[in-house]
Order: sequence, then C-alpha cells, then structure tokens
Amino acid sequence: MTKKLYWEDAYMKEFKASVKNADAEKITLDQTAFYPTSGGQPSDMGIIIANKEEYRVTDVREENGEVVHVLDREFRHDTGTLIEGRIDWQRRHSLMRYHTALHVLCAVVENRYSGKWKGGMIYTDKSHVDFDLQALNSELSAKIVDEANAAIEEGHNVYSRFLSSEEALANPSLAKTEPGRELIKKLNIIRVVEIENLDIQMDGGTHVLNTREIGRLKLSDFSNKGAHRKRVEITIAQNRA
Repeated sequence: MTKKLYWEDAYMKEFKASVKNADAEKITLDQTAFYPTSGGQPSDMGIIIANKEEYRVTDVREENGEVVHVLDREFRHDTGTLIEGRIDWQRRHSLMRYHTALHVLCAVVENRYSGKWKGGMIYTDKSHVDFDLQALNSELSAKIVDEANAAIEEGHNVYSRFLSSEEALANPSLAKTEPGRELIKKLNIIRVVEIENLDIQMDGGTHVLNTREIGRLKLSDFSNKGAHRKRVEITIAQNRA
C-alpha cells in the first residue's frame, strides 16, 4: 500500500519517492503527497520528475490501497526509479480551506439547528453542501454562513488522528451518513478530523491547521433540491494563503 504523506503533513509541497509500478501513463509510488479524489475532494495536481524528465500529474486515484498517479503521457522509466513530486500548492491550499469550511458549516447546522449533512462537493473556487433541514431557505442560509464566519474567526485548531473501529463505533456522530457508518464497520483504522471545540468526524481529506486560515465565507447560492435536501453554495471572499 502507498504511504500517504498527505495525512502526515497536508502542507508538504515536495517529496521524493520510488516507483513501484508503471503502466503506460499510470504509475504508483512507495509514498506520495498527492491526494487522490475522495469524499467530495478533487485530487491534487502537479508534476513528477524522473531522471530530469518532467511529467504533469493530471489525475490521482486510489485503487485497492494504492494511489495511482495519471500522467500527461507514458512514463518511460523502470520500477525503482527515484522521482521528485511537486504539488500544485495553490490548488491544494484552496481545496484545504474549502474542505475545512464545509466542516464548520456542518457543525453550525448540526449543533444549532439539528440539521443533517447529506453530502457535498469541493472545488478550487467554490463548494456546496447539502442539508436535511426543512426550514432552510436563503435567509437562514445567510444567517448560517454568518455564524460560520464567527466560528472561523474564533481560531479553532484543526487536528487529525486515527481510531480503532471499536473506538469509532462508540461515537455515532463520527459518521454523518449511513454509508459512512457502514464503512466504519469494515475498516480496522479510521481517520478522524477534529475542529477543536466545534466538530469531529470521520474524514480522509486535507485540512488547514486553524480555522482562521480559511478566510471569510460568502453565500453564493441557495437551492431547494427536495424536502430533505437543501443546497448551500459558498465562496471564500478573503484569501489568506
């Protein structure tokens, strides 16, 4: 299995690794800082350099515990070749900020309005999250975003850690959806992300270290997707990179 350096340090911009397997334009490494598409967060992009030859990473996926890097052309180097990877940091940092922002929104809706998270999607320039909260409308959405901004300004630290399946199952709030709860039952080790004194949930993505790094959220859209699914879309109005 690929060692996931992005779990050890989400701020890692460069790394070195060894090629485990190469199949045309797809390669796996013994370790990587490239985050694969998962949980609503798109993959990292960047470059991989092998023997002074530069390849652009166009997609990253996880398959059977291995992180597969899709390159812009066929990789013509042997197994065991040492490479240098460089993350597109501007893209990564934007995704980190939006991901943590959605966790803050989720915490506000759940803790103050008893709403339930139904899923979301992260982009580099916006994000949306769906809630099961019948009272949710554009006016309440604006109020929730204001409350999320107040929580962000409080400067909550963000941590990640690993729990056993037994520890995770003892805390039903770690999984926000039924598929998530079923996943906990299948895994031996579960990674959780905690926003100190605000939120904790099962999560495999990358996050900022403190909520103030997110910047100020702006409500960009509200839409009604049905009785049990209301969508809130946000942008980050203030860049603190």
